[in-house]
Amino acid sequence: MKNETNGQKPLWRITDNERRITLLFGDIIASGAALIISLYFWAMKDLWMEFTWQSLLNRTPTWYYFLPFIWLLILIELYDTNRAGRRGDTIRGLTVSTIIGTFFYLLVFFISEPNSLPRRGVASFIATAAGLTLLWRLLYIRIFTAPVFLRRVIIIGAGRAGSTLADEMIRIDPQPFCLVGFIDDDKKKIGKKIAGVPVFGSSKDLLQIIERENVTDLIFSISGDMQPSMYSAIFAAEEKGVAVNTMPVVYEELMGRVPIALLGDDWVLRSFVDRAHASGSYELIKRLFDIVGSVVGIIFLALIYPLIMLIIVIDDGFPVLFKQIRLGKSGKKFVLYKFRSMKKDAEEDGIARFAVENDDRVTGVGRFLRKSHLDEIPQFINVIRGDITLVGPRAERPEMVEDLQKDIPFYRARLFVKPGVTGWAQVNYGYASNIEETAIKLEHDLYYIMHRNFVMDLSIIFRTLGAVVGFRGL
Repeated sequence: MKNETNGQKPLWRITDNERRITLLFGDIIASGAALIISLYFWAMKDLWMEFTWQSLLNRTPTWYYFLPFIWLLILIELYDTNRAGRRGDTIRGLTVSTIIGTFFYLLVFFISEPNSLPRRGVASFIATAAGLTLLWRLLYIRIFTAPVFLRRVIIIGAGRAGSTLADEMIRIDPQPFCLVGFIDDDKKKIGKKIAGVPVFGSSKDLLQIIERENVTDLIFSISGDMQPSMYSAIFAAEEKGVAVNTMPVVYEELMGRVPIALLGDDWVLRSFVDRAHASGSYELIKRLFDIVGSVVGIIFLALIYPLIMLIIVIDDGFPVLFKQIRLGKSGKKFVLYKFRSMKKDAEEDGIARFAVENDDRVTGVGRFLRKSHLDEIPQFINVIRGDITLVGPRAERPEMVEDLQKDIPFYRARLFVKPGVTGWAQVNYGYASNIEETAIKLEHDLYYIMHRNFVMDLSIIFRTLGAVVGFRGL
């Protein structure tokens, strides 16, 4: 579907970061209002209690005032600007956030001393925050996805890279930009339509076309040699206030993955290695978070192990645990632990195969364990040992890595970091059952490695919890 705005000039050129700030600002107001409303109804429920500063100081525990901050953390996955622009994703995300918030409160409530936590106050906050946040997000969708707020874009280069980016842009709903057309110095392409939009002209026409079409952004997508006139035209456009970005950067922002098929052989050395290094403070916080998370996970494992062992043995006998050699950071081998979900001797011929969504090798109990992700719980042993981390690329078998790196460019680059229990590729794509799908998952993994930070890790963890709550396999 092509963008149609009849050449209307955008009221305001809003960047993705500005959209996120707008979303956050609205969520802060909604959660703050929810706090005030919940405090009021909590006080008014008891007729003898007046809603005064004194009552707030004497009755309300200090931690209660942190509920808006906790709510914003739970909403973290809804700051993806593409998701935030879709009504269905917004409603689903808020529903999952509400369920997660309620679940964690109930967990704390039942392990706390009786009458030590205000059920009515927390329940009213969660309900009010969910309602007000939903109203704000629907208002955001109605206003900020309107064509008058879309940047108007021309792609420089109508070759493979440019046309691939255009195809991806057009498939996204809601549309991230208004794609006006292409500029290309190849005379054979001028006048033709690619991905449903025209190739307007060459570099000598660029400034005139920018003026005529109210263009706000140029995306540079030429991978080969370029004429000097194109350089001059692009620099002149930038001097007039037109934003200039490169295809790989825009592709990453829109798709959350790296376009490996469009990158040169030297990309790993020229770009990936520099961007893949994380700060020492991030690595320290990540390891501390791994330790805390794995301790909680191992306690949970100890509680559920007898029951899981029983149902696995009844269904398909021993063994209960599945152990397999996997590759970790820098290609280091380690033994990965999971609850067994497949039949015994599922690979009796010794040939490694892709795991697929409805794999006929999976047992009846194993299907439940996979859907609920309970089969992953023993991996917390690997986390506390330092073999893997909570968030990272999925650990693969040595023989699979050996085969896949022959067919997929840059496949071994995913070994730059520790593998994880969950990851960016898992929450965005799910199972990969062939080479093409594995390449797409690799694109997500490489994107994570280059952009990873603590906020992104938290987002992945919350999205994983949402998948667990919804019994959706990753």
